[in-house]
Amino acid sequence: MKLSTPTQASGLVRRRVATGATAAFLGLAVALGSGMASPAAAAEPASLTGIILGVGANETQRTVTWYSSADTAQKLQVAPTAELANGEFPAGAATFDAIGGANIASSGGFNRHATITGLKENTAYSYRVGTEGNWSTAYSFKTQDFEGNYDFLFFGDPQIGSSGDLAQDQAGWQDTVDVALAANPDSELLVSGGDQVESANNESQWNSFLAPDKLRQYPWAATIGNHDVGGKAYEQHFSTPNTDRSAPLYSNGDPASNTSGGDYWYIYKDVLFIDLNSNSYATSQGGGGDAAHIKYVTDIINKHGSEAKWKVLTYHHSIYSPASHAKDGDNKTRRVDFPTTFSKLGVDLVLQGHDHSYSRSYLIKNSEKANPDEKPGAADVYPGPGGVLYVTANSSSGSKYYDITKPDSSGTSGAGNGADPLNPDSYWYNSVQNQEHVRTYVKVQVRNDKLVVENVRSGTCDAPNSEVSQGSWCNNTTAEQPVGSLVDKVTVHPYNGDSQSLQVNVPNAAPGEFGWTIDGYNGLVDLGTAQERNGDHFEASGKINPILVSDSRRSLAPWSVSANVSDFKDADKTFSGSYLGWAPHLLDGGAGAVASEPVASGYDDQGKGLSISRGLASAEQGHPRGSAKLGADLGLKIPDSVQKGGYRATLTITALSS
Repeated sequence: MKLSTPTQASGLVRRRVATGATAAFLGLAVALGSGMASPAAAAEPASLTGIILGVGANETQRTVTWYSSADTAQKLQVAPTAELANGEFPAGAATFDAIGGANIASSGGFNRHATITGLKENTAYSYRVGTEGNWSTAYSFKTQDFEGNYDFLFFGDPQIGSSGDLAQDQAGWQDTVDVALAANPDSELLVSGGDQVESANNESQWNSFLAPDKLRQYPWAATIGNHDVGGKAYEQHFSTPNTDRSAPLYSNGDPASNTSGGDYWYIYKDVLFIDLNSNSYATSQGGGGDAAHIKYVTDIINKHGSEAKWKVLTYHHSIYSPASHAKDGDNKTRRVDFPTTFSKLGVDLVLQGHDHSYSRSYLIKNSEKANPDEKPGAADVYPGPGGVLYVTANSSSGSKYYDITKPDSSGTSGAGNGADPLNPDSYWYNSVQNQEHVRTYVKVQVRNDKLVVENVRSGTCDAPNSEVSQGSWCNNTTAEQPVGSLVDKVTVHPYNGDSQSLQVNVPNAAPGEFGWTIDGYNGLVDLGTAQERNGDHFEASGKINPILVSDSRRSLAPWSVSANVSDFKDADKTFSGSYLGWAPHLLDGGAGAVASEPVASGYDDQGKGLSISRGLASAEQGHPRGSAKLGADLGLKIPDSVQKGGYRATLTITALSS
């Protein structure tokens, strides 16, 4: 941290970063949907098909959607797998009433969905849908820790049926899902880039898309693509949380029409996800256009952005892609409309599809390259304020690939498709572009202090790879680029300003460890792992990032540096900053610096600890000019009554001089 002091009148220098908070949803409630109308009589039991597990509003929820051949009242039943006996659900299994309606005529039958609430962490669950005497096959999923690190997978455009070979499209999609989850079995979400199928209401294509059994074991976060939007089958197959289906978020402005639409959001652990219907981009279509999405994203981030460490947007139409859609007029419109708002709101990552090729942008700020010196293919990027990473996913099924196109002379900012001065064969906005005609998926690792984004090969030139099987070229070499090898990898390190942002991960009381880190790649402050003491509290220790003080003033006026810490917060949970204490010391003497007295944790003396301003070091009038490096040993003691969670606080440094 660099602190400056004025050379004339008394001054105060204060630098800080905003407190962050992780999402935690520990209150468990059973939400029952409204029941169906009086069941219609049926000669045969209803057939139950198209079952898919969906993402819920948070990690304690899942949605399930299915088709029924009959208009009967149905339920979703769920129980911990350990409580099943010989495959039979216990009498006390939780049930959730399903809601839904009649499908469009071309789909036939009826759709149902229900939301599972009150899930517990680190638990395997089994579920089934239907009614007594007519239950579906039971499927299973597992929850993991509701706090901390996790991985999710992002899949671009399966677009089942687009090659004309439905069976091979399905086989390629099945293989990608199987390969991805075999390599990453603990992934917690499957996120869609849109275009699940080629034809919006073609149920044969939907059946092929839904064929992988993993889609009933891992939650799918759906996205509307341009091949999904032209019918109601998308809305019939997917129930999404917190969904706004108001008219401005439909491309034609009419939610009652035979189209799908709407935007939605959810928080999963440390990430706020917002999913947009990018098919609606111009008011001339009848909807609210991009302006409606901008308002939606702004409202959601203003209301919920502080509940998560990371902000990730998902929509179908890539605005920074390398192939045939890069120069589409609608994408140029979005490229002008979206980026400045995303930069202003602190979005970290944008996941996109549509162009059936892979690209990773440079960090983009306000429709321009944030740092002109960022090199192509950099392994680590540091966004600074307003820098956003945009990723376009290639085909996950092999049903269709688009080849990379050439830049033109239209400019190197905004809507332009000009060449990158550092790599003239690429567009100005792309750090990495790739097309091998090989299936891939994107893996995102969510960590306290970084996001790691990897594009991973899920196939080779060999079948199932529909477009290549039909005669298209392929330059992937199996021996050198096998299944599971990386096309690209980048680590995104967050910007934390000049202050030090502190994070505490608090486990359940005993047994277990208390592990915590300092969040911030501008000098990570790591207090290691704390131990439970005396059966009533936790202790941890560490050091602040050194603070360098330089004083070359002729006046030799006195100076002092002090600090205070905010309360540690995790959504609505909190504990006092008074539990943090320190022992200041000099790492390098100079400038007359004298370390201040230690401050005990308020746990020891019922005092205020660092919750009020405390001295770090100071110098008297007449001190010599020079510099000093200040340090402090941190000591945290907190009661074991503090609830589990991911807590953050802000350490504010103040320099005073006269």
